[in-house]
Amino acid sequence: MTESVPDRTTTGPTTETAPLGDLRWARGYTDPAWVRRYTAAGREISPTRRVWRGRTPAHDLPAEPHDLDALEISAPDGSTLKLPEVFAAAQTDAVVVIHRGSLVYERYLHGTEPHTPHFNASAAKSYAGLMAAMLAHEGLLDRTALTSHYVPELAGTAFGDARVDDLLHMGTQMSYAGRPFDKAVEAQRYFAVVGPQLRPYGYSGPTSIREHLATARATGAPGTGFRYENGNVEALAEVLRRVTGTTTSALLSELIWSRLGAEEDAYYTLDSDGVEAACGGFSATARDVARLGEMLRQGGALGERQIVPEAVATTLASGVPDGYPRRVRFPAAPPDSPATLSYHDLWWILNDPYDSFMASGIHGQRLFVSPGLDLVVVHFGSQVMSPAVPPAPLVPAFFEIGTHLAGRN
Repeated sequence: MTESVPDRTTTGPTTETAPLGDLRWARGYTDPAWVRRYTAAGREISPTRRVWRGRTPAHDLPAEPHDLDALEISAPDGSTLKLPEVFAAAQTDAVVVIHRGSLVYERYLHGTEPHTPHFNASAAKSYAGLMAAMLAHEGLLDRTALTSHYVPELAGTAFGDARVDDLLHMGTQMSYAGRPFDKAVEAQRYFAVVGPQLRPYGYSGPTSIREHLATARATGAPGTGFRYENGNVEALAEVLRRVTGTTTSALLSELIWSRLGAEEDAYYTLDSDGVEAACGGFSATARDVARLGEMLRQGGALGERQIVPEAVATTLASGVPDGYPRRVRFPAAPPDSPATLSYHDLWWILNDPYDSFMASGIHGQRLFVSPGLDLVVVHFGSQVMSPAVPPAPLVPAFFEIGTHLAGRN
């Protein structure tokens, strides 16, 4: 019996037909060390632009340490975990807990330190949404206008033919370059757009965010359903650049970061055109993100400084518009799971008794703000994304922390 030998002279799979494994980022879904290489070292891997902290003195975070390690957290499978076990499961790199304005708990693992900027991933979407809400409040941005009104080059695309408000609520239905939409595939193709080192052999797709957006075509009417997709945020960021005439980095510095009392500069990674990856390329320290959360918890103010208009900060949870934004689920949730969350201005609204809201990113990045519990939690992780690895119960842990601290005071 003769064994067949593959013909090595034939052309291999094209970019369109190659398996997802050909994209190097796929390793990040199974290898926490690979994830951590990107979460903590963005400046060493990609071109970046800083978000200047300004000249404002650092906002003080008075320390009132609490030992929370004995807290027991209920996992979805019915088991109980101590808080350090939750963090081990989440491949936690940093966690900061602020209660009533005081720093009560702080941990740094896997070489991360208080001054280390860490990848925020899709939590950055919420920061873009906050800037848009501020500009709309000031009358500089019309939520009801078509995106193409501000960015004419996007006319005829799924994003250009949607309203700005549709972008802010993930309300577009699209496919890219004629492909059937698949969230996991499109997420990895986005990484290939912004990261040359992540492109598979023979890649011939878009090499900039603007080129990528131009390939999006509507597959349904905008403003009729929720679909979590990076392109909404990148189109929104382009709108903000056109409205203000400045970069995303400079705008975030001007509106928030330089007024926040941040200790460190933050930064965005850039594509080949020098455009910020607004949907997930932002890095900052855990303490500075906690300062952002504390400012929002206090109605947009830190001390005497009103940074975000109170009308914006206090309606993130209460101002969800009627319709599809009130009935959403996390992107990784099973499609038959109940839609218990809401989504407003690119923030996740938890619909709990405490008016909690959250910025959330892949690999365990979280900014959890709970006005009713007087609580802010920042969590940075490098958790793998795999069906074989159950997600750590981070949100239940945050609520357990908050109710525990509320009971002690």
